[in-house]
Amino acid sequence: MTAPNSAERKACWDARDHLWKCLDDNDDSVASCQRFRTEFEAKCPAQWVKYFTKRRDFLKYKDKMQTEGFTPAQGPQGSRS
Repeated sequence: MTAPNSAERKACWDARDHLWKCLDDNDDSVASCQRFRTEFEAKCPAQWVKYFTKRRDFLKYKDKMQTEGFTPAQGPQGSRS
């Protein structure tokens, strides 16, 4: 696989940005954004699609932790002596 040139990278990033905006606007509804997802997958190398998908999940998780905070899970009650 050859590295994408400048125009190909820009097309990929634009497709990613359109998909992410659609997902943000539609409460992460994949069905509502299928057109953008298809375009994103067509314009970006498969490894980039995988990376950007994981990156978005991480950024959403990070934002949630910053706004809602972290609450430790409760362990089994009464198991300590």
